[in-house]
Amino acid sequence: MPLDLAAVMPVYNEEACIAQVVASWRDMLDTLGITYRIIVLNDGSKDNTAQVLGVFAADTRIQVVNKPNAGHGPTILQGYRMGVECATWVFQCDSDDELKPKHFPDLWKDHEQYDALFGIRTHRQQHPSRQVISAVSRLAVRLFFGAGIRDVNVPYRLMRASILRQIVTQIPADTFAPNVIISGALNKARAHIFEIPVEHENRKTGSVSIAKWKLLKAAMRSLVQTVRCRPKVNRA
Repeated sequence: MPLDLAAVMPVYNEEACIAQVVASWRDMLDTLGITYRIIVLNDGSKDNTAQVLGVFAADTRIQVVNKPNAGHGPTILQGYRMGVECATWVFQCDSDDELKPKHFPDLWKDHEQYDALFGIRTHRQQHPSRQVISAVSRLAVRLFFGAGIRDVNVPYRLMRASILRQIVTQIPADTFAPNVIISGALNKARAHIFEIPVEHENRKTGSVSIAKWKLLKAAMRSLVQTVRCRPKVNRA
């Protein structure tokens, strides 16, 4: 019998907050009365993240995967592939505490009516270079997949596993921004989407994993991969 939910959380160098973040998601999910697993993927952190995550070793609701560094996108993709094999719904959240668990019940309460449910980040303060990446991602999805999802790379997304499985099996393992491609594929398939505003708070610990000078290169890589990879979805 599959779980109701698999929550996928990629982690890199978050020793200062990761225990609190994982515990806050666990505590919130407990209130919903569902079966779930939080899949925490430690992407080769160079700090003490792995040691901190050891406090959850005996908690069967939490699966910690300590893996060699592969990058944020490939780590998310690995988590999705694990999630669709054990649960009916898959949710992705980040580990930096910028998007809080408190909004999740608003996604979950009517989830059966939809194929996917997304947050739309509000009050988000971005460096101009990251604003460029966000704009390029939105434009690529709109041009090649059609309009629909507003925040195409949001790390706060709940997706039906039967549909997500079809998409992630068609995305190359080294993809830089799989969430953008997934958003595009859902748009193209005319999936039934629900979106709500989710308040964004700037990170208080850790640091971004991509230096600003690499962002333009990353944006171009994401654009090329998005154009090349156009997963087909059968919603029947």
